[in-house]
Amino acid sequence: MNHFIESLREARRRTLALVGDLTDEQMIGPRLEIVNPLLWEIGHVAWFQEYWVLRHLNKRAPILPDGDALYDSAKVAHETRWDIPLLSRSKVLAYMQDVLDRVIHRYGAAEELDEDATYFLSLVLFHEDMHDEAFSYTRQTLGYPQPQFEAGNNDSQQRAAFGDLGDALIPGGHFLLGSLPDQSFVFDNEMDAHEVELEPFSISRTTVSNAEFAAFVAEGGYEQPEFWSAAGWQWRQAADARQPVYWQRDGDKWLRRSFDQLVPLEDHLPVLHVNWHESDAFCRWAKRRLPTEAEWEMAASAGPTTDGGGSERKRRFPWGDEAPDPNRANLDWQAGGCIDVCALPAGDSAFGCRQMIGNVWEWTASDFTPYPGFVAGPYKEYSAPWFGDHKVLRGGCWATRSRLIHNAYRNFYQPHRCDVWAGFRTCGL
Repeated sequence: MNHFIESLREARRRTLALVGDLTDEQMIGPRLEIVNPLLWEIGHVAWFQEYWVLRHLNKRAPILPDGDALYDSAKVAHETRWDIPLLSRSKVLAYMQDVLDRVIHRYGAAEELDEDATYFLSLVLFHEDMHDEAFSYTRQTLGYPQPQFEAGNNDSQQRAAFGDLGDALIPGGHFLLGSLPDQSFVFDNEMDAHEVELEPFSISRTTVSNAEFAAFVAEGGYEQPEFWSAAGWQWRQAADARQPVYWQRDGDKWLRRSFDQLVPLEDHLPVLHVNWHESDAFCRWAKRRLPTEAEWEMAASAGPTTDGGGSERKRRFPWGDEAPDPNRANLDWQAGGCIDVCALPAGDSAFGCRQMIGNVWEWTASDFTPYPGFVAGPYKEYSAPWFGDHKVLRGGCWATRSRLIHNAYRNFYQPHRCDVWAGFRTCGL
């Protein structure tokens, strides 16, 4: 049996585990800009798999007569997803199983897959992985309990000595930005690798910690417009933001909300759920700046040669080309949350930058724009509609799947979004 089938089964088990404990009322939830009704979203995951594998690739008739009108995210406006006649919970679960069973029946016995099958099975697998991570955002946003399931071992929770690891110095020079054409699947916005020229720069070896961000808050960083861009200050005033969205004061200490629990703020963990505006304001206060995505990818992917200049072969992961494991990256829900910003030195890049894959997504200074010569992939709505008003994030987080993430992967959100498991690292001026 090819590896895709077990991966698709595993992804579906994860999807069901992420919603299985919720009530029918929670599966609908409140009408918010930044979440979907989960009852709609799990149906969309199944519809997407059916559309691209069974209907597009294998030319099968639709299973649901009105499926496109219910679950096509390009056609069903976000604000209407609470109002359309969704399948009941039992019926949508049966639909999900039906789609998966048909895909397994079609490809389960295949020893080899052609290029198209490999592409579209990868597409639907990674799409489900992305939505599974989005389910974790939704549960956090709505204050639902942390899901309880066996995600793997917790070896990566080992603590490192918390401290300031300082900056890594990156020599700059010529660099290939984007994915190389040696992978069986690449998202369209990563194509194609193209040469850029970077000046030397310094970048923090770790992401910004809660303790560091608390100092910004304590010194009135949210009250001083000189630290904020015009758009950022407008957002801060409209949101009446005075600290990260899930922080609460308890006397002279901070608490943070983790799913449905209030816990003491952990100094050694990365700051989470800060948006691009907040990250940018911190940088101005600290007399630093956000890295561009090219700088971020160079720090993660390049390696110094023996004479200290230029680069060796571009790495797929900070540590090399070997697949992620729990000793190198906090992914796959293995720790149930973030870990110490100084943990996992085995995952360092060649320049000593830590946790550039896993733990927390990292905002960059860059707008999400197409690379030169961009051509949309078969799923044309994946990237093109979002160019221009989104910012690029890199690196993945603790809930990101290890089979999805790599150094050239580009995530993208609008700069006001606080729900993502996102933080940032900084560069010297």
